[in-house]
This record gives sequence, structure tokens and C-alpha cells, in this order.
Amino acid sequence: MFLRNRFYLAIGVSAFVTGLGYIFPVLFGVGRVMLLLLAILTAADFLMLYYKKGIRARRECASRFSNGDDNEVRIHIENTYPFHVWLDVVDEIPFIFQRRDVCSQLSLSPDGAPVCMSYYLRPTRRGVYGFGHIRLFVRTAIGLLERRYTQGEPVDVAVYPSYLMLNRYELLAMSNRLTELGIKKIRRVGNNTEFEQIKEYVKGDEYRTINWKASARRHQLMVNVYQDERSQQVFSCIDKGRVMQQAFEGMTLLDYAINATLVLSHIVIRKEDKAGVVTFADRFDSFVPAMRKPGHIQTIMESLYAQQTSFGETDFSHLYVNLNKHVSKRSLFILYTNFSGVTEMERQLPFLKHLNSRHRLLVVFFEDVELLSYIQSQAHGTEEYYQHVIAEKFAFEKRLIVSKLKQHGILSLLTVPERLSVDVINKYLELKTRQMLT
Repeated sequence: MFLRNRFYLAIGVSAFVTGLGYIFPVLFGVGRVMLLLLAILTAADFLMLYYKKGIRARRECASRFSNGDDNEVRIHIENTYPFHVWLDVVDEIPFIFQRRDVCSQLSLSPDGAPVCMSYYLRPTRRGVYGFGHIRLFVRTAIGLLERRYTQGEPVDVAVYPSYLMLNRYELLAMSNRLTELGIKKIRRVGNNTEFEQIKEYVKGDEYRTINWKASARRHQLMVNVYQDERSQQVFSCIDKGRVMQQAFEGMTLLDYAINATLVLSHIVIRKEDKAGVVTFADRFDSFVPAMRKPGHIQTIMESLYAQQTSFGETDFSHLYVNLNKHVSKRSLFILYTNFSGVTEMERQLPFLKHLNSRHRLLVVFFEDVELLSYIQSQAHGTEEYYQHVIAEKFAFEKRLIVSKLKQHGILSLLTVPERLSVDVINKYLELKTRQMLT
């Protein structure tokens, strides 16, 4: 039980009036009546709140959260008191969010339908998050006392890579609205290389696809039907070194790469190619073979769930040696890393060249968003001009890395973290359309 400010205010006023009775005797009796009335109202308030358990509440949320997305949490509250009550609802959310503002004020009518309140949480790290109890502070119309209810059981929620983003891409793909996310439609150049079937000619088919031998046998025009080349292997290689610890909007570059990998793997399987995942840092870490069997996306998600960055420098030699052991078929490797400068890239260039000679390699690295924002700001004073020049030098080195990789025949993609998934998907679709996956 808690005494509310209204109680202290009432008892203070009553004591003040009683004290004035020593100066004005008539007020002494008024003060005593006020104190008696306060005692009666307090007792009535106590009986109304405690004669039964009148509030029930439960928390409803997904069994796992999506990293980097807004996840809805709902609290259902029911009033079984025969009178109107007011309450404050405080949910004990995981401490990692460092939020103390998840509190709502509600009023519930007697024996009415349950009320649902909701709020959203955006995790920025993968792992297990623990919810506590739901605390409800209930008061009546008298408002002198407050009763605390503890409802709901503590529950742990696992935060996985962004499966909500995956679902969003899936829904938009089904409704043919992927362009809303920035996925481009790329014009097909020439015919695809994989034969599917022979069918009867219909108006609009290309004359170049006519199969004259089949037409002669059937005594009618028949055409060859081609389809996208399938069963090609696409591996997402994620660098887990210290360069991927840099954060943007609360999420590390590693988490952006993991989210992009999950979405891309889903797109790859939908295109009937095979998706695989490789993670590495100072040593070769995990390897998920390229497949497209049912449930493979769940396997990839479970593999990505526990990945963490290290504080060591990335060793690309281990990546090259182990990929030669595990992958014999020529494949597309999409390498997520973050070169800080040309010198760092040149140290790894021999291994990138060897890997590109055996496979098709696409290197994906990141623009520094805060650096670009600083460059666009106005400089004031000599010191800030020097700082702008240094910042522009770092930004130029990123573009120089793209140029140097291109000179050695290595594909590259320089992007910002928030557009990573869209840009990588567009690049994959472009390579597939142009028959450059291998």
C-alpha cells in the first residue's frame, strides 16, 4: 500500500486548520471534523482496494525479437472491481534498453472488456533479453491510497538477426512491390543460358528462339524456353574483426552485415540458387554449406545468431586457405568487411586476388556516415579547415579502394549501413541477370 500526495495534502490542511484553532477556537472543531472525515475516507479507500484482487494483467510479445527493428509488446489488463479505477502501468523491460519511461496511465471501467496497451522496443544487439514483472499501481476515485499489483512472469526473449526485414521483403515480393524498398528491375541482356523446355509458338515470342527441328517434326512452330541459370552457389563471407565494431544508429557494422546476409540468402534461395555463409576473423570460424533445401534459412539464422566481433586483426589468408578446402565449385563470394584505408586493403590484396581467380568475388565495405556528415558541414576557423581536409582524405581513400580493386578485376560495392541490404540485393540481381555470378 502507498499513500498518495492527495493524502498528505489533506492531512496537512487538516493539521493546519486544527493549529489555527489555538488562535480562532471555532477552527479547532472544524479541524477535528476534517481529520475524522479523512480517517473515514482513508478506511473506505483501503476497503475498496483490498477487499478483493481486482486487476489482472499479462504481457504478450513474440518469443524472439528482430534485431534492428521495432518489436511490439502488448499488455492486456482487466478490471474486475465493481467500480471505476485508475492505474499506472510499469513494465520491467530488459535493462539493456536503459529506459525508464515505459509507463502508461489508464482508467478502467467496472467489469469492462480487457484493455490492451502496446509499446515498441528496438534492440541493437543479438542475445537473450530478460523481461521482469508488470507493476500496476491502482487507485479509486477517492485517490488517497494506492495498491500495487505484481503481474506477469519474468520471461527471456532471444534477439535474432532481422527476420522482420526478411518478412517485409517476402510480402512485397509476393505483391510485386519490391521497388518500394529500392530493388531495381534490371533489363535482361540477351538470352539466358539454361534451357527449360520446348513449347508451341505464340504471338510475341522471339523468332530467334524458334526450334526448327522440333517445328519440322510437329508441323507447327515450336520455340525454346530459357530460364534464369539456377543452382549457382552464393556465399556471404562476414568479417568479424575489430573493423566491424564501428556502430551506426546503435548497431555495429557486423549486425548490419548479418541482417543483409539473412535477407540476401532468402532472395538467393527464391531465385533457386544455393545460399551459404562463412564467418572469419583472425581465424576461420563458421561455415554453412550452400544449399536451398527447406529450412535452410533457419539454419543460417541460427548460425548468425551467436556471431560476435573480436578485437584482433582480420587474417584473410585463413579465409583463402579454408575456402579452397570447403568449396570446390566456382561460386560467388560476397565479402563484408570495412577497409579503413588503402594501406590496409593492399595488405590483403594478394589473398583477394587469389580468391577472385578461383571464384567471383564481390567486396562490400562501408562509407563512414558521420565522416560524410562532417565533411558537408560548414568549417569555421583554420583548425576546422584542416580537419575537413583530413576527413575528405579519408573519404577519398574509400573511393580509391574501389578503383584499385577494379584494376585487379575484383568487384566492389561501397555503401552506407542503412542501405546495405538493398544495395547488396540489387548487385546480386544485376550479376545474375548479366550471367556474372561465376
